[in-house]
Amino acid sequence: MEKILDIIDAIAHEKNISRENAMEAFKEALINTAKKLTTFTSGFEVIIDNDTKTYSIHKVITVVADGDPQLMVEVGRDENKTKIESDSFMSLSEAKEFDDSLEVGDQLKEEFILEEHGRTASANLFRELEYHIQRRIEQDLFEKYKEKVGSVMVGTVNRIDAEENTHVEIGELKGILTLRNRIKGEKFKRGDTIRALLRYVSVDPQFGLFLELTRTSPKFLEALMASEVPEINDGVVEITAAARIPGERAKIALKTEQMNVDPIGAAVGVKGVRINAVSQELNGENIDCIEHSPIPEIFITRALSPAITQSIKVDVGAKKAVVNITGDQKAKAIGRSGINIRLASMLTGYAIELNEVEGVTERPSESNDYKEPEKTTDTTALADLFK
Repeated sequence: MEKILDIIDAIAHEKNISRENAMEAFKEALINTAKKLTTFTSGFEVIIDNDTKTYSIHKVITVVADGDPQLMVEVGRDENKTKIESDSFMSLSEAKEFDDSLEVGDQLKEEFILEEHGRTASANLFRELEYHIQRRIEQDLFEKYKEKVGSVMVGTVNRIDAEENTHVEIGELKGILTLRNRIKGEKFKRGDTIRALLRYVSVDPQFGLFLELTRTSPKFLEALMASEVPEINDGVVEITAAARIPGERAKIALKTEQMNVDPIGAAVGVKGVRINAVSQELNGENIDCIEHSPIPEIFITRALSPAITQSIKVDVGAKKAVVNITGDQKAKAIGRSGINIRLASMLTGYAIELNEVEGVTERPSESNDYKEPEKTTDTTALADLFK
């Protein structure tokens, strides 16, 4: 085992983990191997000399006061638990039999030569090292993808299981797109390339380390809008809220601090090219872009479009709004299967109640009765300018 540190360096390079993590895994493997060759209650420390590329293992015994609870350790499970003496601690009275100068807190160290245990030690060390290196790889991957939670991931469909879960290959890991996180009506097959939002990174007994994906979250809509609209990606236009009924319809609220930028026009794009690209990715989902307003009455009125409201009364504390609306506009406000009012409520955060009032909403006249003002030929008013 003379060149084992060089092997650890090679493993770190091959597995794409840091040398520090590889060395920590090596230390844990050595300690666990030493415990298997002695007793699990024994305490060990490992010292690595990077200059000479050598390591040493020491059995450590700590001196504690007589009667200290650490002198005994529980073993077994449930009703079968028993207490035995710990090999990691020694009472002060017993320690003084070896050296009268020892005090509580002192440590006795004895070198443990792993090579003296032959093939058993080598086999145990190999298994332990393999296990701890794999744990370090998973930890690095966990931290790497944890930072990407909330971003769009691109992967290739590997298979679809009996429960309609879509398994997706994403880099070094596998992603799982469950049926409830898939847009209604979507069908995938093996080899398809899909985009989805990373919800979280998890460790499961069945799947191991995996990524949970979703295509139904409003955050996925926001991420897609940011990828298609440079103004949103650059922060010029801000998405303040988004609401979706996946695969059917969505509403998204936008605002900007720059007077010369139209947030709605930027999001929609020329001839709707930007919003249509997002809609196509969402299986044809209709997307309404609404300009945000800090005034609840205005924001709720805009959220209920295309319906035209008459008046609105808002209770900010109770997060409730009562909207007066004429009969001819009520159906538009509610929408098919109540979809419009549900989205408006989700977008604004207010419970919206419609109150039907008499009358018909007047729309701007589209007749040809408009007459252009007559042009004057009297220029006397301009005479003073030239005096």
